Amino acid sequence: MPVYRPAASSILRSFRASGKRHLLLTGGRGSGKTTLLRALMPSLCPDAPVLLTTAVPGRWVEMRDAAGATAVIGRFDAALPPGENRMRPVPDGFAAVGLPALQRMAAGGGWAVLDELGYLESGCADFQQSVLDMLKVCRVLAVVRKQDTPFLRALCADPDAFVYDLDCPVPPLGCIVMASGLGRRFGGNKLMAELNGRPLAAHALALAAAPMFAGRIAVTRSAEVEALCRAGGFPVLRHAEPRRSDTVRLGLTALLAQQPDLQGCVFLPGDQPCLTRQTLEALAIGAAPDTIRRPAAPDGTPGSPVLFGRDYFAALLHLPEGSGGSAVLRAHPQAIRLLPTPAAELRDIDTRSDLEALRGGKG
Repeated sequence: MPVYRPAASSILRSFRASGKRHLLLTGGRGSGKTTLLRALMPSLCPDAPVLLTTAVPGRWVEMRDAAGATAVIGRFDAALPPGENRMRPVPDGFAAVGLPALQRMAAGGGWAVLDELGYLESGCADFQQSVLDMLKVCRVLAVVRKQDTPFLRALCADPDAFVYDLDCPVPPLGCIVMASGLGRRFGGNKLMAELNGRPLAAHALALAAAPMFAGRIAVTRSAEVEALCRAGGFPVLRHAEPRRSDTVRLGLTALLAQQPDLQGCVFLPGDQPCLTRQTLEALAIGAAPDTIRRPAAPDGTPGSPVLFGRDYFAALLHLPEGSGGSAVLRAHPQAIRLLPTPAAELRDIDTRSDLEALRGGKG
């Protein structure tokens, strides 16, 4: 199955929300690291100087600075064992072009772009140290080859580095569509109310069907919502339990039975039709077992959906009677990471007037 590729804008949102200074793009050969770097630069650092590395297969690798000066930093050596790394480092090339370029980047501050860093840098200790030192005075956008060297490990381990792996852009995540509400304020089954020619719940189901999720299920009390799911081939669990904690427990139990290795789970309300896939992607990119991620409006007000890391599954499966995931949020405020999100996306439909306002394009 092809690797899911989030939009560059989603990666950028997740990086900015992380509060980290450096963005490192890694992945295997042909994964699209340089293509992604070029897509990110116009929004992130359009005027940043670039130190570019290019290869002539079977001959050499050269480095070019922002002014166009070039030097060979690796030469093909047929005596090296067959495989990916058959270029022998040329330290003089790093000294002639690479080191002066890094010094200029460090002196200028701001952003610096390095495309790419790999095993050849191991042949020049001064260049390696200059890159690591530059992390303290610049912001760095870099392509990092997926190779195991002490230099590359140290680079990716920097506490201010946001490392995005194109081979595994999001961890295995589940998505539960929360569709068990009774619609008392709405005065009926709001999830089946029409919006833009389809039931309100259909928008959430479409988002949850995105290939970024390893598993998905809708949990509902409604026969109509169940029929909608089954008609579209969407996994659904219909129940008659009365409490919100039941919906959480039943949905997560069902998902884990199918996908026991999930590293997190998104609890997606069925009544937020303005939520975008890009926001879900940005939440998913930053997911980790020990964090809780949720969107927040520009004024800082948190909203839904909420992505709980795996470390909180046990608490979600044993919520106090009648409580929802908010009980876990209150117990672990230090784990919450907020993703700035347009307020309109977080709007939910509670009443018929909410729906009419949305149909009329108000608010």
